[in-house]
Amino acid sequence: MAGIVVLAALAFLAVWGGTPFSLAQDAAKSKGTLEKVFPSSNKCKRCHERVFEEWEASPLSRSIHSATFRASLEEYLAFSGGKEKALCFRCHAPHVSEYVDQAQMFVAQAQSGDPAIDGVGCAQCHLIKQVDRTAHPPVPKYEAGKTLFGPYKDFVQNLAHQSQELELFRKSDLCMNCHQSVPAAANLGKANELLGTWEKSQAAKSGKECQACHMPEQVGESANGENKRKVANHTFPGRVGTLRQEAAKLEVETAVKGDQTKVTVTVQSLVPHNLPTTHPAWARVVLDMAIKGKNLKTVFADRRVYGRVFADAKGQKTVFDFMAVKVLEDTVLKPEESRVETFLFPTPKDARSFDVEVSLSYAPVSGAPAFLQRIEAESSKGVQDPVFQPIAIVKRAVNVPLP
Repeated sequence: MAGIVVLAALAFLAVWGGTPFSLAQDAAKSKGTLEKVFPSSNKCKRCHERVFEEWEASPLSRSIHSATFRASLEEYLAFSGGKEKALCFRCHAPHVSEYVDQAQMFVAQAQSGDPAIDGVGCAQCHLIKQVDRTAHPPVPKYEAGKTLFGPYKDFVQNLAHQSQELELFRKSDLCMNCHQSVPAAANLGKANELLGTWEKSQAAKSGKECQACHMPEQVGESANGENKRKVANHTFPGRVGTLRQEAAKLEVETAVKGDQTKVTVTVQSLVPHNLPTTHPAWARVVLDMAIKGKNLKTVFADRRVYGRVFADAKGQKTVFDFMAVKVLEDTVLKPEESRVETFLFPTPKDARSFDVEVSLSYAPVSGAPAFLQRIEAESSKGVQDPVFQPIAIVKRAVNVPLP
C-alpha cells in the first residue's frame, strides 16, 4: 500500500507538473493552460494502462489524427472562408469550447498530421460534469478542477486526482454531447436526425443506455494493481469492432417461377438508432445480392443503399453535411426497422441449383475525386487506408435447387 501511495504521488507530479489541478474557470481558458487542464492521455497511462490501451485502439483516439478528418477539415475551412474554425472540433476535440480563442491552434495541430494534443481523450470526457441538451448542438459543461468524474462509487483513493461518482456517466446524455449534433449549413430539422427516434426504441424503453453496447462492462482493473471489479470497456465498439456483427440480421426467401426468380431479403436493424448514423455524411450501408450459377459464376447482381443524399445551396449533391441545405433522398434504416427488398432476375439455366449470396456492409468513404485523392495523399497507407475498404456487418448464403 505504501508503494502504491508513493507511485500515485509521483504520478500526480508527472501528470500535473507539480501544479494544483483546481484552476478557476477564467484561468483555465487563458493561454498556456490547456495542457494542464486537459493533459495528454499518455500521462493517464501511467496509472490506467488497461483503459489507455483500449482507448488507444478505439476510433476516439484518432478523432483529429486521421487523414479523412484532415481532408474534411480542409474542405470545411475552404467552404467557410476560415470562419468559425472551432466547428469541427466541437465533437472531434470538444474541449475547444473552453479555448475558442485558440481555435487556430487546434486547426494547426490537426493539420500537422501528428497532433500533440488529444481530440477525444481521458480528460475530454472525465471532466464533463453536465451536458446541456437544451442547446443545439448539446453543450458539455466542463468543471476544471482536481476531480475526475465517472460512473463508479467504489473508486480507489489516490494522490493523483480525486474521483466522484456521477450518474451522467451511466446515461446516454453523456454521449449526446457529440453524437446528436450534425454541422449543417441550414437547419434541416428531423429530415437530418443523426440517431433518429432512438428514445422511442424498445431498447431505450427497456432502460438500455448507449454505454450498454458501446462501453460494455467487463471484469478487470481500472487502475494498475487495484482489485479486479466491473469496469467499462473503452474500445467503444461500433462500426469498428465485432459489435457491428450484432447490428442487423438478414432473412432470404426465394421463389422460382419458370424463367423468372424472385428473391426477397428482409433486412432487420437490431440497433436502437439509425443505421447508418449519417455523420460523416458519406456514411452508407449497402445491401449486396448476387446470384451464382454454374461453376459459381455470378449471373446476376444488384444492391440497395441505405443513407442520405444531400444537396448544397447550388443544388449540387454533396457528402459534406456542413454544406447541406436539403436532403434529396433518405433511405436510412430507422431504429429497429425491418426493410423488405425484392429482387427479380432470370432463372439460371444449365444448372441443378444456384446460390443466393447476400451481404450487408458499411460502404467505403465516398465523395468528389479531389476529396478522395486528398485522403489518399494524406494517409500513410495511401489507397490501402481502411476508409477505402468496405466493412462487413452480416452475410447470408442460400442454395436453391432447380426442378
